[in-house]
Amino acid sequence: MTVSRPGDPADDEQGDRVNGNATTVHSNVALLSLAAVTPERVTTSAELDDRLRSTLERLRLPSGLLERIAGVHERRNWAEGQSFDTAAIEAGEKALAEAGVDRSRIGLLINTSVTRPHLEPSVAVRMHHGLSLPPSAVNFDIANACLGFVNGMSLAAQLIDAGQIDYAVVIDGEDADEIQVNTVDRLNRPGATRADFLREFPTLTLGSGAVAAVLGRADLHPSGHRILGGVTRAATEFHDLCVGSVTGMYTDAKALLKGGMKLVMAAWQEARERFDWSAMDRYVLHQVSDVHTNAIVKAAKLDRSKVPLTYPRFGNVGPASIPITLAHEAPNLSPGDRVLLMGVGSGLNTAMLELAW
Repeated sequence: MTVSRPGDPADDEQGDRVNGNATTVHSNVALLSLAAVTPERVTTSAELDDRLRSTLERLRLPSGLLERIAGVHERRNWAEGQSFDTAAIEAGEKALAEAGVDRSRIGLLINTSVTRPHLEPSVAVRMHHGLSLPPSAVNFDIANACLGFVNGMSLAAQLIDAGQIDYAVVIDGEDADEIQVNTVDRLNRPGATRADFLREFPTLTLGSGAVAAVLGRADLHPSGHRILGGVTRAATEFHDLCVGSVTGMYTDAKALLKGGMKLVMAAWQEARERFDWSAMDRYVLHQVSDVHTNAIVKAAKLDRSKVPLTYPRFGNVGPASIPITLAHEAPNLSPGDRVLLMGVGSGLNTAMLELAW
């Protein structure tokens, strides 16, 4: 593994000074397996419209905005007896079985869930215990909004390349129930305004789900999917544009889209120094909405037919969105296909990671 950083500050298209943007190249890491668990309960956007009907009528807003503007027709929520952490453990078990790796050889578990029932201890300890991983397996959370899973893969890949571990599990479980219930209740209060509705509209696109991946040394698993490398970039001046907790998520959607697109395209341009991503076989984007997807496709001049979508059925599942989309697209991939994972996370941060299938 090598990490290169531009030696001299450079100007991006907007004239901003750019320093220290990481470019990472991996030499001996492969994605061995990827497993997703889908909640059983379906919540349609029409159902949310029904719950908000009095508010929509009072504010003179049309129904169907979630479908027409965001392109989200439904999302998943955990049924009775299901939970985000038990589902993540189930995904982890499936991933371990698919990889054919003895769990005693796992050296690292990284949980990337935004969902957490408490501040301490880490959610990772639940996953570590539930998967019966060895005491020697380091375990911790990475929290970086919707980029957590890609960041977790990158960090695990670096440790594998460095020879510190042979295998890692990256895992995520999300539960959108509480935040959606709180949001609908708040928007149904008599004092809720149009501005309140627009600020909390993205919350209604969220969905639940779980996913897990096993990474290992490519030389031990030549049939694995090689992780080649990628880039990251930060624009933390936008840290107040999307702020969330279990009580609610508040978003300046217009400014978030503008800042996010500027950040993505700056990273896209910088990546050209080492990577050619103009003709990938798949572009697996973070699943947000029609608006965001169309903007990235247009700005980066991507082939829309190579951009699989899951948000129409599953909504925005936070950091689980990218790996869930990859898991659903995997049956359509062929050995040798080039796959680019890319997304933007609140804060703002962006990350792009290339795989050779």
